[in-house]
Amino acid sequence: MHESDIWSMLILTRSATSKLLRFVEARLTPGGEFGLHLTAGAALMACAVAVFAEVAENVAEQDGVAAFDQHVSDWMHGHAREPYTSFMWLLTHLHSVAGMGMLVALAGLYFWRKEARYWLLALVLAVPGGMLLNVALKHIYQRARPVFEEPMLSLPTYSFPSGHTVAATLFWGLLASYAVMGAQRWRTRAALVCASVLMVALAATSRIYLGAHYPSDVLAAMAEGCGWLAVCITACSTLRRRRLAQAGRLG
Repeated sequence: MHESDIWSMLILTRSATSKLLRFVEARLTPGGEFGLHLTAGAALMACAVAVFAEVAENVAEQDGVAAFDQHVSDWMHGHAREPYTSFMWLLTHLHSVAGMGMLVALAGLYFWRKEARYWLLALVLAVPGGMLLNVALKHIYQRARPVFEEPMLSLPTYSFPSGHTVAATLFWGLLASYAVMGAQRWRTRAALVCASVLMVALAATSRIYLGAHYPSDVLAAMAEGCGWLAVCITACSTLRRRRLAQAGRLG
């Protein structure tokens, strides 16, 4: 190999490395149209898809978390008593289609009055869109619901993933994201995230407690909700940043 060829290869390598470093730097930059927010959203979506796929595989093979589904469901059903049952019914009604419709309407009105247009768009895409996605997934997997001799709740629809849990994950997750963006202190942010996680966990527990779902159903729904929420918030954030960048160039 001639010396000139070696130098050409070194120049090309340095150029490629420089372009790669600039690309990585741009992906990790907080500002910009396709910066850190897009990288974080893509990473969260990838993790959520991986968790959902793992749970779905466990359900198909009755392995992993799915192997304990019936034991956990039987234990919770056997230990059901008041006042816990009434509290679980309240939680499950709050995250039903009617309950979520009311919550989404109230949140949408709040975003409208605050002129938070992109958060309003994210809300509409995330919660109703995610619930429709969940219906499609139910028909793909067609898993039967838990069966008990004296059921507290009987439904003719499929079990996997849990619709109530995905709705709770999307709604409370989006509100937590909005609140965290506006909070100044890290303790306030941590409290808001913990409150959101608690609401999702309570909604998921209510579905297992009432015998409507297995633990793997609600776990998959949480992963599904996180993934879809990442898509919606990232898309709306990218749209907002892109329009701001275009306005800046025009200005």
